[in-house]
Amino acid sequence: MAATSELVGEMGVRSACASMGLPRATYYRACREARAPLHTVRRPRRSPLALSASERQDVIDMLHSPEYVDVAPRTAYAMLLDAGIFLASVSTFYRILRACSGTRGRRDQLVHPDYARPELLATRPREVWSWDITKLKGPVKSAHFHLYVILDIFSRYVVGWMIADHESDQLAESLIGHTCDQEGIVPGQLTLHADRGAAMRSKLVADLLVDLDVVKSHSRPYTSDDNPFSEAQFKTMKYRPGFPERFHSLAEARSFCQTFFEWYNYDHRHSGIGYMTPAAMHNDVAKIIYEQRDQVLLNAFSLHPNRFKNSRPRPPALPTEAGINMPKMDIGTNEQTEECSLNNL
Repeated sequence: MAATSELVGEMGVRSACASMGLPRATYYRACREARAPLHTVRRPRRSPLALSASERQDVIDMLHSPEYVDVAPRTAYAMLLDAGIFLASVSTFYRILRACSGTRGRRDQLVHPDYARPELLATRPREVWSWDITKLKGPVKSAHFHLYVILDIFSRYVVGWMIADHESDQLAESLIGHTCDQEGIVPGQLTLHADRGAAMRSKLVADLLVDLDVVKSHSRPYTSDDNPFSEAQFKTMKYRPGFPERFHSLAEARSFCQTFFEWYNYDHRHSGIGYMTPAAMHNDVAKIIYEQRDQVLLNAFSLHPNRFKNSRPRPPALPTEAGINMPKMDIGTNEQTEECSLNNL
């Protein structure tokens, strides 16, 4: 570059750059950089329409005066116009106030903690249970019965239920303890998921789960999707034909639930588990039933393959896992999403 500069004085920029094989743009850029001071900081141009420092201070003093301190900037703008005063536009009022932290809320807002998103996975029965409490209408408008239900999310089997005339952490503790004993749950085997109701978060239930070495999991507040299995089971019950508008007594409600859960566990073909019954999945006989169905379809295919366009039919697939908020996974060309993780509830 120094040699090119020497030639420029004798030959001119065009000829000197051509003889040295140097683009003229490179030469001009090098000259500008050589003339520029080191560590140059480009300052933003100040608009000629901007308020001066004294005018900005006048706005701040006016808006913080006793007459205008408790009103909104738009209201202060209108009041100033009524008084024959124009200091700046409303947007300028807000811009100046933002610069001096004068636009925050007057009251401190309650900030809720960030709750962890529950992510649960079950690959067999008795690994993850979900439980919840729903209200059943009583004989009068203000009366309700409380139905406690514990559900295995892999098999959809209702492992325990109870109905009472009130919600209580003592009843919840008794139901959970009895159900764990009945299902033969060993320490470290089970995760119990629930929402954030009073009974679910009670100290009595928490202490029981610690004693049983059962992992406790909770939904996020106001997020029904975090407990989809219990919500779906309650919907199945309340949309069944014959579900009464009201129960006239606790005995009537208990009798209905006995009949319903017997049907739900042993007769209901659930779409999320390949149209098996929850009892078949829970007691590990679903594979035998699947093979029987497959044999029936094979026989039908052998007799009339053309009816199936020479493509052998298969029974609805059995699930290999079930979960809540399962993360997305890409395995080859198969993409597993959160919606698929719920196994089409």
